[in-house]
Amino acid sequence: MGVLMIARRTCLTLLALPFAATARANDALDTALRDAVGDRPVTDGGILLRVPALAENGGQVPLGIVVESPMTAQDHITAIHVFAARNPTPGVATFRLTPMLARAEVQTRIRLAEDQRLIVLAETSTGRVMRTSAELRVGAGGCLS
Repeated sequence: MGVLMIARRTCLTLLALPFAATARANDALDTALRDAVGDRPVTDGGILLRVPALAENGGQVPLGIVVESPMTAQDHITAIHVFAARNPTPGVATFRLTPMLARAEVQTRIRLAEDQRLIVLAETSTGRVMRTSAELRVGAGGCLS
């Protein structure tokens, strides 16, 4: 009877592990998002995200971001933040922009640990925050824990 109870507890513990890891990842992502834009309201849309649906190598995932903005002195994109929901550190990159740019556009390569959701936030000089996201599949992870 004692062996059965131990086996049952072990089984339940193993089943709970993925949920605990997901909860920690969600907490880290929420903290990173809050650190980037505070408690300002976020609206969906206004951002074009160019990423492959399947990244064969998680160590070099191409990423293109274009944000709709007039890029004038009065109304322009001031920052673009990139987050990977399941990376060991969710904050991937922050780009600071000025109205001297003709377009609010960035291109780079990023590392992704595994299949996950990529979230992009764009801040404007008027205080608005826009958001978009995409689900990506990763063939071989590019991050170390």
